[in-house]
Order: sequence, then C-alpha cells, then structure tokens
Amino acid sequence: MLTFLRELRANGVVTRVAAIAAIGGFLFGYDTGVISGALLYIKRDFDASSFQQEAIVSVLLLGAAAGALLSGWLTDRIGRKWTKVISGSVYVIGALGCAFAVNAPMLIGARAVLGFAVGTASFVSPMYISEVAPPKARGGLTSFNQLAVTTGIAVAYLVNYFFKDVSGDWRWMLGIAVIPGAALAVGMLTVPRTPRWLMEQGQDDNARKALERLREGTDTDIGEELDQIRDSSQEARQTSMRDLVRRPVRTLLMVGLGLALFQQIVGVNTVIYYAPTILQQTGLGAGNAITQTLTVGLTNVVFTVVAILLLDKVGRRPLLIIGTVVAGIALLGLAAYFGFSGLQDSAPWLALVSLLVFIAGYAVGLGPVFWLMISEIFPQRLRSRAMSLTTVTNWLANFAVSATFLTLAGAITRQGIFLVYAVMAAVAVAFFAWRVPETKGRSLEEIQRDAGADQGEAEPAKAGR
Repeated sequence: MLTFLRELRANGVVTRVAAIAAIGGFLFGYDTGVISGALLYIKRDFDASSFQQEAIVSVLLLGAAAGALLSGWLTDRIGRKWTKVISGSVYVIGALGCAFAVNAPMLIGARAVLGFAVGTASFVSPMYISEVAPPKARGGLTSFNQLAVTTGIAVAYLVNYFFKDVSGDWRWMLGIAVIPGAALAVGMLTVPRTPRWLMEQGQDDNARKALERLREGTDTDIGEELDQIRDSSQEARQTSMRDLVRRPVRTLLMVGLGLALFQQIVGVNTVIYYAPTILQQTGLGAGNAITQTLTVGLTNVVFTVVAILLLDKVGRRPLLIIGTVVAGIALLGLAAYFGFSGLQDSAPWLALVSLLVFIAGYAVGLGPVFWLMISEIFPQRLRSRAMSLTTVTNWLANFAVSATFLTLAGAITRQGIFLVYAVMAAVAVAFFAWRVPETKGRSLEEIQRDAGADQGEAEPAKAGR
C-alpha cells in the first residue's frame, strides 16, 4: 500500500490524467445505479410492463456493446483521447433524452444512446490509463476506473435517495448525468495522447514529449521506456484480425473472454440494477428499499478502495479468487433467505447482509481485476481488437443476465436464480485457478514478451507464475 501511495505522489501528472480518464467509469456506474431507483417511479408514471422495465434497464447494455465494438476501430484511427471526448459528448445527448422522455419507447431509445457512450468509455478508460501508467502503480491507477464505477453507483444511490422524497422525480435522477458527461468531454481535452498510440502512428517526437510530461518529476529512464514502446509498436503495424486466433494470442483471448463472461454471469448487475427491487421483495416499501440500497453503494466503494491498495502488493490473481469465493458464499445466503420462509421471519436482515457481502467480494476481485487484466495481457499489436472483443462480450453477457432476471426469477423462483449464480461463481473460481496469469509489477512489454505473443512461440504465463 505504501509503495502505491508513494508512486501516486511521484507521478502526480499521471494520477491527474488517470482521474480524468476514469470519469468514463463514473458514467457507467451512475447509469447502472440510478436506474435501479428510478425504475420504481418510471413503472408508476409510464405504467411500464415487466418487459418494458427490463428493456429500459437492458437496452443500455446493447448500446454499450455497440459502442465497445466501434471503439476498437476508433481508438486505432483517432486515438484513445479523442474517442473519449466523443463518448462524453454523446453521453450528454443521451442523458438529456432520458430526462425529457415522454413515454417508455422514447426512454428506451435515449437509454440506447447512453449505452453507446458508456460502452465506448468503459472500453477506452482502462486502455488509456494502463498505457500512460508506470508499471509499479499500473494496477492501482487502472483500477481508478473501477473506483469511479463504484463511486458513480454510490452517487446514483444518493441521488435516488434525495429525489425519492421529491415525489420520486426520476427525470432529475437521470438528467443530472449531464454533468459528468460534460466533465469527461472537457477534461479529456486537457490530457495528452498515449505515447504508445503516437508511436504506432510514427510520431516519435510527440511520443517522447507525451512520455516526458507523464513522467515529470520521476527518475524514469525515458529512453529505455520509449525503446520498449517502439519495439512493440513496430509489431502493431503488421497485424490483422486473424492474429487473434493464432497461438498464443488465442489462449490469452480465451482468458480475457472467460473473465468477461464470469464478471457478469455471477449476477452482479442484478444486484446493482435491481437492489431496491430485491429489497422490496423482502417486504420493504419503495422509499425504505432505496434507503437500504445506500449501504450497498457505500460497501462497493469501500472495498474497491481496498482492492486498489492491494492489487500492486498482493497481486491480481489472489484477489480475484478470494473475492469470487466470498461472492459465491453470499449468493448462497440470498438463495437460502428466499428459499426458507422461516429465515424471512426470523432473520429479515439476511438479505441485506448477503447483498453487502456479495458486493464486498465482487469489489475486491472480479470488479476491478477484469478491466485491469484485459488492459494488460494482450500484446500491443492486438490490444485494441482484443479488448474490443472482450468488452463486447462483457456487455452482451451483462445484457443477457439483466434482461432475464425478472423473468427467470418468476420462472425458477428467486432462490433458484441465486443458486444458479452461485454455481457460476464456483465454476469461475476453478477457471481463474486454472488459466488466469499474474501480471503484477511487470511492464506491458514484459507481459507481452513473457507470453510469447510477439513471436507466437510460447504459451502465456501459467497461473501462479
């Protein structure tokens, strides 16, 4: 922890740049969190059916998948910086559309626009931060994005709490999102392009200037770091999509896709999107359910901070495995609560406690580690394409889980669906122990070289390396 804090002080410019870039994560968090409370009042005002409610929640995820898919092309063509400027601008348009929607279909359309911006930002933020951060602090700095996500969720819950007493004014809940959207677009105008992207474009002098600005006040050997970036950039100019399915990149891609799927199919966003709904099902009124949801948002933020402080000390893989085990146990607690009426009578607190434990485990492991590792494990020559594919997979899995939660809960019961998520958590732990490598403390170029992805000669670093 002390090493990470020293790195933050020594790399003040990078810390500021990372914080601005992470506003994209805040946008993602705010919109996923705010809809959970707003939905209770949207349902009332628009007389929305279960299908419309699921569409209002999940269409954002389809838009996000489209945004992430396009981002792979945009980041290569116009760079990481300007892609994020565009995403912030589009977000402002989508947030205004939500605030002024006059019916459910219009709201669904505006949420799709928001999703496009959120998907773009979620893809580019960890990529941008990982490419500007020094190796010793990359884990914590890249996880600024996840901290921003959890902070956005917590702020959304606070906004929901405030406006629940103003006749449940969901339009303000959704419209306030204009502020962080504008902040992202304007803030990204003040940061440099990444040295890696500049080098790929043949702009060596500009790459040096950008790196000098980013390493200002540190004892970093600029020449050595530039040489490493130059070597990997030369490879980046000679690639195609077919390289993604060649060994060992194919194996790395399987790791990334596995992380993308498991991050969602343990059911995290059913908790984020439907936490008030779940708590309402325990007998609470809408206002009290929103109030108790505040504790979920706070827990998310606190344990994400814990993860940031530990990622560069303990490592990615141990936190990933431990956090997912804890989350799986909490899912069993939720299944037990909804499965036994005796528990509902004698332990009404169990549902909230299980939600909090689940969020704590997730925030320490799968939450930050997925976004961090997909920005680390892929070789630079294929990073944009591979991250785009894994991010699209993540959003589609998010959509599949979120769009079916209410329907499945009705079909297989609430305890049944939480049992399914618990089984997925157990499978996830086995996969992480078997395939996920450790990347702590190594430069992106060292990770690439150790994986053999430059030459296509070796398998990626095995778990525990």
